[in-house]
Amino acid sequence: MNDYPPDAQKIELVKEYFRRVDVGRADIVDLFHEDALFYFPKFGLGRGPSSILEMAAGFAGVIESVEHDFDNYLYIAAGAHVAVEGTTTGRMNGKVWEAGKTPGGRFCNIFEFRGNRFARAFVYLDPDYIGEDEPRFRWGRDRPAW
Repeated sequence: MNDYPPDAQKIELVKEYFRRVDVGRADIVDLFHEDALFYFPKFGLGRGPSSILEMAAGFAGVIESVEHDFDNYLYIAAGAHVAVEGTTTGRMNGKVWEAGKTPGGRFCNIFEFRGNRFARAFVYLDPDYIGEDEPRFRWGRDRPAW
């Protein structure tokens, strides 16, 4: 017997993760095991729910809003894993980002399940949502599409 839910249930739990992120719910940690491994760029690796809250605290007072359009994401479920490719819109330091229109906002996450909770969640994105890291725009900012 597998130690993870069926694909549709795994995907629904991932969508619940995005719902909680969007409104800043502290109970997002209830979706994770106590020993869950978490990764976010520029934060690094963390273990357990406290690391997730620590990472989120790094955005306190900086991110004014974020919205995941999770109904239109690409979900790939395989075994105990779900890979998600998606986009976000939001506001940070008074500036707006919108994937596809600005440099920031595209991401890919990998979730690993143990039972009905996350044993691992790795977030892959450029955390420079509003394009402040000017020296890294090696091909210029005037791209025809983002």
